[in-house]
Amino acid sequence: MAYCKFQADQLFTGRQLLGHSHILITDEGGTVLDIITEDAGEDIQQLTGMLMPGHINCHCHLELSHMRNHIPAGQGLTAFISAVMRSPQVEQEEKNRHMALADQEMYLKGIVATGDISNQTCSLRQKVKSPVQWYNFLEITNLDDTKAAERVALYSRMEDEFMQALPADSATALSPHAIYSVSPLTFSLINTHTKNKTITIHNQECADEDELLTKGSGRFIPFYESIGRKSVPLPVSGKSSVRTWLPYFNNGQTIILVHNTYMAEEDIVFANTYALQNGLRLVYCFCPNANLYIEETLPAVDLFIKHNCHIVLGTDSYGSNRQLSITSEMVAIHSHFPHIPVATLLQWATLNGAEALHWENSLGSFEKGKQPGIVLVKKDLSNSVRIL
Repeated sequence: MAYCKFQADQLFTGRQLLGHSHILITDEGGTVLDIITEDAGEDIQQLTGMLMPGHINCHCHLELSHMRNHIPAGQGLTAFISAVMRSPQVEQEEKNRHMALADQEMYLKGIVATGDISNQTCSLRQKVKSPVQWYNFLEITNLDDTKAAERVALYSRMEDEFMQALPADSATALSPHAIYSVSPLTFSLINTHTKNKTITIHNQECADEDELLTKGSGRFIPFYESIGRKSVPLPVSGKSSVRTWLPYFNNGQTIILVHNTYMAEEDIVFANTYALQNGLRLVYCFCPNANLYIEETLPAVDLFIKHNCHIVLGTDSYGSNRQLSITSEMVAIHSHFPHIPVATLLQWATLNGAEALHWENSLGSFEKGKQPGIVLVKKDLSNSVRIL
């Protein structure tokens, strides 16, 4: 057997950051054999920076890759959604070209697996030949209870198509878009359909989301009017967003809550308590560069750490981000929360993401028998490159 030996300034295992004396040993295919500190002989690749497992991108929209620099920044979420809906039609071949470039960028920057939002099947062509592993969240939007069964049936057929086309190490699940775009019955049917699966939802990405549910007011009202809705199409619960949608779920799901930009501490406590009492597992995904692009603010990250939340990272799409790099997401958090240890950020980017997608047996850490990918990151997090 031929061995590959890697030594860098630091080595992050997925759980801890080790010093220069540690050497990673793999086979030629990148399967981890050992981490040693004794004499490893010759042919050791000496590298500058931090070696770490491949990155896990827990939130992306590959289908929107053609929208890079198309939507103005800083306009708020409702304006962003409206801009996406009004965007000119693009030929499918052009979309395919941009999806291929986005996929390649993620791979070269060190992303080995992605939780991707799919509204159609158009990304399948790229995913079938991609070196990245995909968890496909088939995102349902539907504001009408009368159309709920039909909509869920449509996406169930799409789920079958994804599962048949993609490798066995991929995964697919139906998921609700957000509380402001999904009717009560649609939520209930998704709950029934996704027993014990990992699903995702956009949560409290803007302040208007809570205002809509608590008061029936805010910027979602003119948004609904712009799409032909003369009144609020959802019940006004008098409660915050997460307190309104989370009780629809009680079927053993792992739920990745994405963004959480305006999630208050009392909502974090409520969500974690409800999950514990109802057999759910909650994961909190931050996409800081997208939050800054759309709403020009960030989640209260320290509150999630305080309450021992399981935190992961995502890039969102080119529509709301200038790059698809988990390293860039770590930089954004580090620049605003410099007190958070770098090792913590690295774990969010690797093992935590693998656990969220239930791929921790093969990805996320340097453990014997795993093939997690090998990434070299500069010590200041300014760049990353895939090594193997």
